[in-house]
Amino acid sequence: MVIYSMSSAKREERYQQFVRGWVNYFKLADMKKLLKETDEWARRRIRAVYWKQWKKIKTKYRMLKALGLEHWKAKELACSRKGYWRMAQVLNQIFSNKIIARLGYTSMLDYYLVVCEN
Repeated sequence: MVIYSMSSAKREERYQQFVRGWVNYFKLADMKKLLKETDEWARRRIRAVYWKQWKKIKTKYRMLKALGLEHWKAKELACSRKGYWRMAQVLNQIFSNKIIARLGYTSMLDYYLVVCEN
């Protein structure tokens, strides 16, 4: 699933289609643990995409400040030379799961639990 070269709205829509299709196909299997692990990977991937989208240091700094980070910490992270995947792990505490859900990315495990209850 390539999610780098598209708009945010299109990316969210494709992600929702992916989640619905995958969970509905495998809903008969007991896969809570697998979905939890896949959710963690997907959220890290989403963080990496947003970090890559904020190309410039100034944009990274501004977005980190908007997420509530202190000046010195935002400056330190914005100027970091770590790669996208590593920074996605660092951003785990700042760019929380609640923020990702608010952006429109549904948790696979949550959707699975809703589908399996019905």
